Amino acid sequence: MTITAVVELLTRNWWLVALRGALAVVFGILTLAWPGVTLLALILLWGFYALIDGISAIALGAAVPGHRWANVLIGAVGIVAGLVAIMLPGETAVVLLVIIAVWAIIAGVTQIVAAIALRRAVAHAWFLGVTGALTLMLGVVLLFNPGAGALALVTTIAIFAVIWGVSLILMGFRLRGLRNATVQEA
Repeated sequence: MTITAVVELLTRNWWLVALRGALAVVFGILTLAWPGVTLLALILLWGFYALIDGISAIALGAAVPGHRWANVLIGAVGIVAGLVAIMLPGETAVVLLVIIAVWAIIAGVTQIVAAIALRRAVAHAWFLGVTGALTLMLGVVLLFNPGAGALALVTTIAIFAVIWGVSLILMGFRLRGLRNATVQEA
C-alpha cells in the first residue's frame, strides 16, 4: 500500500481516529477519578488472563509431544499466579510493584555504571547517567512505598491516556481538514 493510499484511507476514516482519541480521554478521566478501582480492575484482568493462559499451556502440554513438562510447569505457575491475583489483589499489586522497583534499581545502577564507563568515548554520556539516576530514584521510591507507587503508576497511565487521546482527536480533525481540502480540489 502506498503512502498516498494510506493517507486517503485515513482521511476517509478521520472520525475513527477522533473516536479512538475520545475513548482514550474518557478512559484517562475515569482512571483519574477512580485510581483504586482501576488498579483493582487491572490486577483482576491480569489474574484472569494468567489463569486462562495457564489452563491453555497445560492443555497444550497434554496435546503436543516433546517438552510437555515445560508447558505443564508454565501452565501450573500461571494458574497459581492467576488465582493469587484474583483472590489477593492487594498483595498482588504490592508484589508487582516490588518487582518493578527491584528492576528499576538494577537498571538505574547499570545505566550509571555505563555512563561512567562511556564518558570519554561517547559525547553526552551524562544523559545516560541522568536517566540511570532517575530510574534508580524511581526504584527506591517504589520499594519503600509500593502502595503509593501503584496509584502513581495508574495516575501516570491515566495522564498518558488523556494526552494520547487529545492528540488523536486533533489528528482526526486534521485528517478531516485534509479530506475536505482534497474533496474541494477535485
